[in-house]
Amino acid sequence: MTYLQFREQWHKVGCFNVYQVRSVAPHFDRGNLTRWVKKGYLVRLRQDWYAFADLLGEAEFSRYVAQKIYAPSYISLHTALAYFGIIPEAVSQITCVTSNRTAHYENAFGEYTYHTIKSSMFFGYKPVVLPQGYSYFLALPEKALLDLLYLYPQYDTEAALLGLRLDDWWMQDGLEVNRLREFSGKAANVALQKRTELLLKTYRHD
Repeated sequence: MTYLQFREQWHKVGCFNVYQVRSVAPHFDRGNLTRWVKKGYLVRLRQDWYAFADLLGEAEFSRYVAQKIYAPSYISLHTALAYFGIIPEAVSQITCVTSNRTAHYENAFGEYTYHTIKSSMFFGYKPVVLPQGYSYFLALPEKALLDLLYLYPQYDTEAALLGLRLDDWWMQDGLEVNRLREFSGKAANVALQKRTELLLKTYRHD
């Protein structure tokens, strides 16, 4: 199989793993992938995972990569909060949550960190569809906040919560308080519920 033939068949999926290719072409020589990486046609994402190099400049494709190379997962925490304009800092690392083990990967598309949450907390996200047709899962803003409070229990004082510098306008007018409380109750974690209520009190939603 030539590279052009391979590209014609696989470019539409953006990134892929060796096992997907061999499910379609059982006799595919995986050595081709190594050669095409050396030629700059492909980018190695992690073990057995690759993407087409010409997608490096595509907006938001790095978030799609996050979804593909480690599943199940969705983008949350600081990356999601920055996406919605809730925190002031620009976030270079892509932060995700997963019901699998904690993991970390770096490749040409970015740096990816996956934090473990309980399977019972794996909810509260939506698909984001990119113009190219690719899609990834992104936490709803209320769930991104809840994931942050869950994974960082040190945010248990007003001073610590104010240190997050959450956007005042959004916390007053954009936050769906009932949704946040619904998510907090669904998590069935008393300490997390207390931190959630403290967050609301701190930002004048008492």
